[in-house]
Formats: sequence, structure tokens, C-alpha cells
Amino acid sequence: MAKELIVNYENQPCYSIYIDNSYDAFCDKINDIPNFKKSKTCIVTDSNVANIYLNDMVEFAKNTFEQVFTFIIPAGEANKNLSEIEKLYEHLIINHFDRTDSLIALGGGVVGDMTGYTAATYLRGINFIQVPTTLLSQVDSSIGGKTGVDFNQYKNMVGAFHMPKLVYINTSTIKTLPEEQFQCGMGEIIKHGLIRNANYYQWLKDNYQDILNLKDDSLADMIYESCLIKKNVVEEDPTEQSIRGYLNFGHTIGHAIEKLSDFKLYHGQCVAIGMVAASYLSKQHGNITGEEYIDIINTIKLYNLPVKCSLTDSSAILSATKSDKKMIGNKVKFILLKSVGDAYINTDLTEEELLGAIEEVL
Repeated sequence: MAKELIVNYENQPCYSIYIDNSYDAFCDKINDIPNFKKSKTCIVTDSNVANIYLNDMVEFAKNTFEQVFTFIIPAGEANKNLSEIEKLYEHLIINHFDRTDSLIALGGGVVGDMTGYTAATYLRGINFIQVPTTLLSQVDSSIGGKTGVDFNQYKNMVGAFHMPKLVYINTSTIKTLPEEQFQCGMGEIIKHGLIRNANYYQWLKDNYQDILNLKDDSLADMIYESCLIKKNVVEEDPTEQSIRGYLNFGHTIGHAIEKLSDFKLYHGQCVAIGMVAASYLSKQHGNITGEEYIDIINTIKLYNLPVKCSLTDSSAILSATKSDKKMIGNKVKFILLKSVGDAYINTDLTEEELLGAIEEVL
């Protein structure tokens, strides 16, 4: 069942995305990394994941690395900040980590982003490995080298591009996720079909029962296809100068809702609501039909994701979109659909249009 993709950067192989249903090949895949030093590593995880996977990962790592250290971050988006990064820097300094050493990110998107940012900035850059344990991080945040932390509740406002040396996806970890975390991953997966592959979007509708029942083959096929879409976009536009921005479909309004909910709503849930708003705007611009818009809403509902939020102040949400890091000058860089499976960037939406889309999801 193992599947593998190679991400290329500037026409050169950069790293492998390896998909399996166990960690059995973990040591072999590390040994396959060219010119990778295996003297010392630190496994960074959070307080939830540590209870499930940390001991096993330490044992796997000990079979490859001469020294293995661990660092546990308190779980939750509220801890995705520079204060926690400073603690990790200090841990690495105390244990004499140098530029030949590495980090392993074991966890979801928060752990992956924070570990990657630490790797990008400690001693001006050390190697790191992504071992994503949530569906959301497996199909999205672990791929492409985006790293970062939140700053004063502005999501991912501080960050860097820093490519991992390996992304190792163990699909069996999905079966230990709370239902809300699985739903979050499905928000990004539906997004992949909507922006890039209409056939994949249809497959998600046709196979929703097997996916919700966590059938191994369906999960592996789904994760592979989403990783393939993300890989292809990242290869074409590694630093988000053009089409990588399409991956932000649903994110501008979604991030605003996430921030104003004080992160009580999960990221994938907010993206789902944001996709409804973006699809509404796509309909209003005549790009998709009313029937296609309703179909997108129903598909999001199929996977038990919200299509409306409990916030009531549309003006506050609009204001929050203007602090988004994806602004171009004083214009919101918004992703719309030309059609199902084909996205584009629009920078000409009026405040009235944006307010109309926001009010559609309240």
C-alpha cells in the first residue's frame, strides 16, 4: 500500500513524501536522504500527540540517530507563538545542537509549522523532517516548506519558507483523531478538488461513505491525490508568487472567522465556511451556476463541516480580512473559481461584494 511522491525544486529532487500505514519504513526513508547527518535529532511534538506516538517515535529514531532528544509544546493554536519558539531555541542551545543536527516534527499543523520555523531560523537553518499525524497536516501544511507562528492573534504572520528533508505520512494515525480533526482535513481536501481537479472533487462525493468509514484503501488514495495536487502547485510556484495562492481558496474569510472566534473554531471548519463564501462570490460573478454552488455546500455538509458560523458582525469580519498577510497593497487577494476544478486570483472585489459573501455564511 506504500505510495511515494518526489517534490522537485528548481528542477532538482528536493524531498520525498512517503505514504504508508505504519512507521516501519521510517528508518529506511531517513537513510535514503542524501548527505543527511544522523548524529543528533530532537523530536518536537505536543502534549496530546506525545501521549500516543512519542515513545514509539523515540525508539524508531534511536535506530538511526546517535542521540535523540524530545521537546513537548502545550497542545493548541494558542501556543503557536514566539514565546514557545524561544523555549525550543533554548533547549537546542543547552543540548549543543549545531548546523549538522536536525529536528523531527511529530504532530499536526501547529507542531509542523513551529518546528519548521525553528529549523529555518536556528543557526540560520538546520534540517528537519515532517511526520504529520493529522489529516489536515498530511495533505496540506507538511508539504511545501511554509513555516511560521501566529503573532498577537494574526495567523501565521511571522514565518519563513524552509523545505523539509522528508515528509513521512502514517495513515493509521487518522484513526486516533477526534472527529473534528478529521473534518478539518476534509475541508482542505475538498478545496484541492475545487481549485485543481474536478474529477477528484467528484470522486470525493462518490466515495464519501468509504472515506467517513476510514477504509484504508480509500484513505490512502485520497491522501495521495491531495498530496499530488499540493506537490504540483508547490513545484510550479514554491514561494507563492502566482498559482500557489490558489491554495488559499476559502482562507481569507476563513482566517478572519478563525481569529474572531478566538480560535475556538478549528482551521478546517473555518476554511469550509470560507469556501462557501468564496463559492458564493464565484456564483455572483457568473463563473459557477446556482446548482454548482448548492452542490458545493452539500458536499461540505457530507463531511460534517459547517457552512455557517455563529459570529454576527459582518463588518468586523471584513475588517479582519484586511489584516490578512495575503493583501496586495490595500486590496484583498481573493481566490475565486472560474469553474469547479479551476481557480484564479481576484484583487478587484468591492467591500460591498465581500460583505455580501460574509453575510451569506452568518
